[in-house]
Amino acid sequence: MKDIIRYSFLVFGFLVIGAVASVQDAAAQGPLGQILNRMEAHSRTLDTVQANVTMKKYNPQLDETDTYTGSTSYIPKTSKVGKGRLYMRLDWVKPAVEQVAIIGDDYRLYKPSINQVYVGKVNNAKTSAGAGNALGFMSMNKEQIKANYDVQIIGQENIEDGTPTMRLLLKPKTATTYKSAELWVDGNGMPVQAKVIEQNNDTTTVTLSGIRKNATLNVAIFKLNTKGAKEIKV
Repeated sequence: MKDIIRYSFLVFGFLVIGAVASVQDAAAQGPLGQILNRMEAHSRTLDTVQANVTMKKYNPQLDETDTYTGSTSYIPKTSKVGKGRLYMRLDWVKPAVEQVAIIGDDYRLYKPSINQVYVGKVNNAKTSAGAGNALGFMSMNKEQIKANYDVQIIGQENIEDGTPTMRLLLKPKTATTYKSAELWVDGNGMPVQAKVIEQNNDTTTVTLSGIRKNATLNVAIFKLNTKGAKEIKV
């Protein structure tokens, strides 16, 4: 249960990571400054995001990859739709059907196979996963990001579906439970892929595809239908 929460929140963290655009001063010069400023400008235009999600967890010791697929809907709290409250829904379909919804600081994880719904606070889940975890991307403000990460350009690279991107490396300035993170940013300033490299060299790569921006979303879709399920507070 903890793993699926952690992985789901990693996707959530990826969705809000556009805020990393402000890791440098708005007047930053050169290619990196241009990319970060483009990301920041793009994030300001987003009211809603819907996308397909693929997450691959690679274990180099076993040379094995676990693949998760699903879809997500997201409304940033800065959006006029969210009216100051963040909304996120993630529907995993493989390897198991599971649903996660976040409204503000509350999350619900529904596992239909056992008819149970886990209810908790986002901040508590972040803390339990470790302060240095990639979940730290979530809700960091500009100054915290600037204080915690160095950002570098790796280079131009097409992701698997052929989308051309700029690949960025984020290195934590202090010791964390992971070594580094990488972002692939498209020409519009939208992060379309992210990877976290952990201390044991395990990696988690999240890719968004079929991205639909600013479609009309009713906040009612973020309320999971868990009628009859056993509720467990965590």
